[in-house]
Amino acid sequence: MARTRDRGWPPPPEPLPLPVVDNHTHLESVLGWVADGWRRSADGAAERDAPAPTLDDHLARAASVGVDRMVQVGCDFESVVLTADLVQAHPALLGAVAIHPNEAVLHAGVREVAPDGLTPDPRFVHEDVPLDEALARVAAVARATPRVRAIGETGLDFFRAGPRGREVQREAFRAHVALAKELGLALQIHDRDAHAEVVEVLLADGAPDRTVFHCFSGDAELARLAVSHGWFLSFAGPVSFGANDDLRAALREVPPELLMVETDAPYLTVHPFRGRPNAPYLLPGTVRTVAEVTGRSLEDVCASVSATAERVYGPW
Repeated sequence: MARTRDRGWPPPPEPLPLPVVDNHTHLESVLGWVADGWRRSADGAAERDAPAPTLDDHLARAASVGVDRMVQVGCDFESVVLTADLVQAHPALLGAVAIHPNEAVLHAGVREVAPDGLTPDPRFVHEDVPLDEALARVAAVARATPRVRAIGETGLDFFRAGPRGREVQREAFRAHVALAKELGLALQIHDRDAHAEVVEVLLADGAPDRTVFHCFSGDAELARLAVSHGWFLSFAGPVSFGANDDLRAALREVPPELLMVETDAPYLTVHPFRGRPNAPYLLPGTVRTVAEVTGRSLEDVCASVSATAERVYGPW
């Protein structure tokens, strides 16, 4: 008889020896994830049908294992404003705001089928809000919210865009790059199946001083190129996946001062919990993978990734 795969919340990991920063998480989506197993009974069994964890629950669980701060990323029209509200209410959070490249395509009215093979599924907000208005909201929120310290995630996603969509993504990306430089903010990049094209835009337009490849997915060659320009690379759960030797090779090319870690929650949960919901409290698994792959002590990795995050975003 086939085993039923567990889709509930993974158990909390062993706490880290020093606090770390989650460079990229989507708390509004984490809160929307309903799964069993967050709470446990006195005998250690997972309690099912318990209430979904609140934001305070997530922040407390993250802090209990050493993840004391995080960058909340709002990258659609609604979550841009939600992110501003969250970071002003919670001292553990800073914000990044943008219109995600795949969202930009929908706001621009492009409805072509991309290499992913999926039929576009716009919502009312995509029909009602043109792309220039969505970008204007990003700029207004970033200007008005001191705890928003980055523009992102923005970039190119050629897996989910056809020819016209790629043109729209490129123009939206360039607008975000310009905004980050105008406001003196960091830039968080989304790069999927578009490594060369992302680099082309950054070199042509001039990358912001603090440019971060969120959830880095390139190889060692791209890592070396990024390092040569002083760009920051942030690694998530996929660096722990068995098949990703090229990604681990890329990690070895990154000096500590340009390296960060993230969950990208609720996605990309670290091994061995792939396929289960992700949240900032699971970041220690990625931190431990980074220490193992690079041959550095866990204490050294914790200290350096947090120091690097403060260099990029400022103190909080």
